[in-house]
Amino acid sequence: MLSDGGSFMKGMVLGALFCLVASLLSSFSPSNESETADHHHHHHHHVQAPSKDELKLLSDSQLQALTNQVRVYCVIMVQPKNLVHWAAAIDTWSKHCDKSMFYTSEASKALEALDLEEKDDWARLRKALKHAYENAGDLRWFFVAKPTTFAIIENLKYLVLTKDPSEPFYLGNAMKSGELEYVAYDSGIVLSYEALRRLVDVFNDEDKCPERGRALWKLSEDKQLAVCLKYTGVFAENGEDAEGKRVFNSQSLTTLITNSMNENPTNVVEGCCSDLAVTFNGLSPNQMQVMMYGVYRLRPYGHVFHDMLTFYPPENSEND
Repeated sequence: MLSDGGSFMKGMVLGALFCLVASLLSSFSPSNESETADHHHHHHHHVQAPSKDELKLLSDSQLQALTNQVRVYCVIMVQPKNLVHWAAAIDTWSKHCDKSMFYTSEASKALEALDLEEKDDWARLRKALKHAYENAGDLRWFFVAKPTTFAIIENLKYLVLTKDPSEPFYLGNAMKSGELEYVAYDSGIVLSYEALRRLVDVFNDEDKCPERGRALWKLSEDKQLAVCLKYTGVFAENGEDAEGKRVFNSQSLTTLITNSMNENPTNVVEGCCSDLAVTFNGLSPNQMQVMMYGVYRLRPYGHVFHDMLTFYPPENSEND
């Protein structure tokens, strides 16, 4: 009897724990009904760069207008512990943003950034995004990155060239965790003005988008972001070139090429990466400088690229 009673009590305890977990998760995640309704009205799954044929349909004046309108605010999240990567990002790709702002957890005497005085990663990202939204001026695209990410901003601009920032775009390297689709932080996250507007708005709703996690385990910032955006009807999109190749990469170019040599030995380059790749991740500061050389400085003398448009750097920029 004692054994039976012990088993009964164990069952009661386990049952109570299960109910507690289910209750916490239901209060943290959107309901199934709202998810079904949102998915019904959700029409984007892949965001592709325009093809050359699409661009040929546009007049010179239309192309010029588009290139002038596509401007990017770069939100780069840093900490003193990654000072060398922080310095490399300042000296390399961030110079190609129309506006780049570094947000830090605490001030550094060596490098300049906006000190948000916040140790918690998710709370700090929220503050940074709110600051970017309030200080964007006429910039309508936002790129969120870690200092270990290398971005080719011109390719990002080309990807969203014909997209309307007043529509809720949220894109990058789309991943799935259970039922949650999210954009991987380490590959860079792109938000349109409308997506960021909705996000900043839902920040004010602690039930839908808590600043401090309420679940038994802590979600990463990119998953927290996806949960909050989901409540506003904004869903993760996968960024691709016109051929359907992924353009946001969570690995370095070296790693991707090495993997392709093993998996696609007869067609290494095609199997590796898109010609219009936007990001690579996990680079050392020296590798970032090498990427700058390869992307922006090395060129065959006398060879002219017949691109239909040009993305000019911001005024007074020191970019390469």
